[in-house]
Amino acid sequence: MGANASNYPHSCSPRVGGNSQAQQTFIGTSSYSQQGYGCESKLYSLDHGHEKPQDKKKRTSGLATLKKKFIKRRKSNRSADHAKQMRELLSGWDVRDVNALVEEYEGTSALKELSLQASLARPEARTLQKDMADLYEYKYCTDVDLIFQETCFPVHRAILAARCPFFKTLLSSSPEYGAEIIMDINTAGIDMPMFSALLHYLYTGEFGMEDSRFQNVDILVQLSEEFGTPNSLDVDMRGLFDYMCYYDVVLSFSSDSELVEAFGGNQNCLDEELKAHKAIISARSPFFRNLLQRRIRTGEEITDRTLRTPTRIILDESIIPKKYAKVILHCMYTDMVDLSVLHCSPSVGSLSEVQALVAGKPNMTRAEEAMELYHIALFLEFNMLAQERVTGSKPACAKQHPNSYLLPRS
Repeated sequence: MGANASNYPHSCSPRVGGNSQAQQTFIGTSSYSQQGYGCESKLYSLDHGHEKPQDKKKRTSGLATLKKKFIKRRKSNRSADHAKQMRELLSGWDVRDVNALVEEYEGTSALKELSLQASLARPEARTLQKDMADLYEYKYCTDVDLIFQETCFPVHRAILAARCPFFKTLLSSSPEYGAEIIMDINTAGIDMPMFSALLHYLYTGEFGMEDSRFQNVDILVQLSEEFGTPNSLDVDMRGLFDYMCYYDVVLSFSSDSELVEAFGGNQNCLDEELKAHKAIISARSPFFRNLLQRRIRTGEEITDRTLRTPTRIILDESIIPKKYAKVILHCMYTDMVDLSVLHCSPSVGSLSEVQALVAGKPNMTRAEEAMELYHIALFLEFNMLAQERVTGSKPACAKQHPNSYLLPRS
């Protein structure tokens, strides 16, 4: 952006003394001939001295030696005859063994290509953290409102209570649905964007915004003293799954399809119920989210709120066997698939198991269970369940089952 010295004939740096050409110093200027101003730009050094010829010769010879070494090393690598080495290795092999090795290489190459293409075609599985971020942004199934600086923040009671001791105490004093709680924060300098970032942190484990105040140790210490220090997101979500505090929905199972469509009926027709939170299942599964939104449109949700009873969702066991329900919920809360619970709960049966026993079929293998769970995950549109690796230690009651399987991927 600076002005070019070639445009100014008198801007050349002055001589230091005498007429010696070696004593002239030019800094970022352009040379010009005596006949006119040239256009070829040059950058001159401030070094007035000249390098000795012997020093220059030594440095040049050293670089040449190093270059020769590198060239020699590359030539030796290129000269390696891999075909010769392979022939020497296979010279004593039987033809059938060589054919088997070739087939193994071809199969491995095809499997690698297939895995690559499947990874490119497969939609990215949404993690718990991403779904929790969407839950905070889109406010699915909120049940309490926080008022801070005349701004309303719809939130989820169960999540804040599980993540923060401050909110656990605060929310216990207002247990009714849709309660409005006015926030009074003692920590200085907390404005509305920063309070929203704190709530985002409780949902996701990240603040979700760049703010220099979060780099201030003093402010962070004050916040930890007032709100408490939460555990990691996965630890607190596992605790929420284990204890089910403030649960607001129960999952029931029935083999009567008409009862399922009506979402009601005789309680004796229903099997064991499982507790859950609307916020979690709607955030993780579009199937459950659409189901709960339909209940809101039809007014069924208002009835549950008036009676202060948890919402009951009745599932058709021929589509979603009851024995997989706890595995599905566990994955929704933790992003982990643990099939060990299938073999350590004798009371948890399913219609498919009864049908298998009546037909005289043997018990399902762990691989067959993983395949069935994979199809259920596709039905629920729960990609994390369909693509996650099955984990968990081998239960004592499942002696002949391997420790883990990888669920088949779409």
